[in-house]
Amino acid sequence: MLRIIRKAKARGVHLELNAHPERLDLFDIHCRMARDEGVLVSVNSDAHSVLEFDNLKYGIGQARRGWLEKADVLNARPVGEVRRLLKRGSRS
Repeated sequence: MLRIIRKAKARGVHLELNAHPERLDLFDIHCRMARDEGVLVSVNSDAHSVLEFDNLKYGIGQARRGWLEKADVLNARPVGEVRRLLKRGSRS
Protein backbone atom coordinates (compact mmCIF):
# COMPACT_ATOMS: atom_id res chain seq x y z
CA MET A 1 0.00 0.00 0.00
CA LEU A 2 2.90 2.34 0.68
CA ARG A 3 3.97 1.99 -2.97
CA ILE A 4 0.46 2.97 -4.11
CA ILE A 5 0.41 5.98 -1.79
CA ARG A 6 3.81 7.14 -2.98
CA LYS A 7 2.73 6.72 -6.61
CA ALA A 8 -0.37 8.82 -5.89
CA LYS A 9 1.85 11.53 -4.44
CA ALA A 10 4.18 11.44 -7.44
CA ARG A 11 1.20 11.80 -9.82
CA GLY A 12 -0.46 14.51 -7.73
CA VAL A 13 -3.62 12.51 -7.12
CA HIS A 14 -5.61 11.73 -3.99
CA LEU A 15 -6.98 8.63 -2.27
CA GLU A 16 -10.61 7.78 -1.58
CA LEU A 17 -11.92 6.38 1.67
CA ASN A 18 -15.24 4.74 0.77
CA ALA A 19 -17.36 5.12 3.92
CA HIS A 20 -19.93 2.42 3.16
CA PRO A 21 -19.86 0.11 6.22
CA GLU A 22 -19.42 -2.96 4.02
CA ARG A 23 -16.45 -1.37 2.22
CA LEU A 24 -14.29 0.99 4.30
CA ASP A 25 -11.63 0.04 1.77
CA LEU A 26 -8.95 2.42 3.03
CA PHE A 27 -7.95 1.10 6.43
CA ASP A 28 -6.94 3.37 9.27
CA ILE A 29 -3.29 2.42 8.86
CA HIS A 30 -3.48 3.39 5.18
CA CYS A 31 -4.97 6.75 6.13
CA ARG A 32 -2.04 7.29 8.48
CA MET A 33 0.43 6.31 5.74
CA ALA A 34 -1.22 8.78 3.35
CA ARG A 35 -1.01 11.52 5.96
CA ASP A 36 2.64 10.76 6.66
CA GLU A 37 3.39 10.87 2.91
CA GLY A 38 1.42 14.11 2.35
CA VAL A 39 -1.36 12.56 0.24
CA LEU A 40 -4.87 13.92 0.74
CA VAL A 41 -7.77 11.54 1.38
CA SER A 42 -11.33 12.13 0.22
CA VAL A 43 -14.03 10.67 2.50
CA ASN A 44 -16.87 9.42 0.28
CA SER A 45 -20.27 8.38 1.67
CA ASP A 46 -20.92 6.07 -1.32
CA ALA A 47 -24.54 7.23 -0.99
CA HIS A 48 -26.97 6.05 -3.63
CA SER A 49 -29.81 7.87 -1.86
CA VAL A 50 -30.09 10.64 0.73
CA LEU A 51 -30.69 7.98 3.38
CA GLU A 52 -27.13 6.71 2.95
CA PHE A 53 -25.40 10.00 3.78
CA ASP A 54 -25.24 8.70 7.34
CA ASN A 55 -22.48 6.38 6.10
CA LEU A 56 -20.12 9.34 6.41
CA LYS A 57 -19.88 8.66 10.15
CA TYR A 58 -18.09 5.38 9.38
CA GLY A 59 -15.63 7.06 7.05
CA ILE A 60 -14.99 9.87 9.51
CA GLY A 61 -14.37 7.33 12.25
CA GLN A 62 -11.94 5.45 10.01
CA ALA A 63 -10.15 8.71 9.12
CA ARG A 64 -9.89 9.68 12.79
CA ARG A 65 -8.43 6.29 13.70
CA GLY A 66 -5.83 6.99 11.00
CA TRP A 67 -5.04 10.34 12.66
CA LEU A 68 -6.39 12.37 9.75
CA GLU A 69 -7.27 15.95 10.53
CA LYS A 70 -9.27 18.45 8.50
CA ALA A 71 -6.14 19.55 6.61
CA ASP A 72 -5.57 15.93 5.48
CA VAL A 73 -9.07 15.51 3.98
CA LEU A 74 -9.58 16.75 0.43
CA ASN A 75 -13.33 17.29 0.67
CA ALA A 76 -13.11 19.16 3.99
CA ARG A 77 -11.62 22.11 2.10
CA PRO A 78 -13.44 25.03 0.46
CA VAL A 79 -14.87 24.11 -2.95
CA GLY A 80 -12.53 26.47 -4.82
CA GLU A 81 -9.51 24.81 -3.27
CA VAL A 82 -10.89 21.34 -4.04
CA ARG A 83 -11.37 22.32 -7.69
CA ARG A 84 -7.82 23.66 -7.87
CA LEU A 85 -6.39 20.51 -6.29
CA LEU A 86 -8.39 18.22 -8.59
CA LYS A 87 -7.37 20.20 -11.67
CA ARG A 88 -3.72 20.04 -10.65
CA GLY A 89 -3.90 16.26 -10.35
CA SER A 90 -5.72 15.66 -13.63
CA ARG A 91 -3.80 14.51 -16.65
CA SER A 92 -5.03 15.32 -20.13
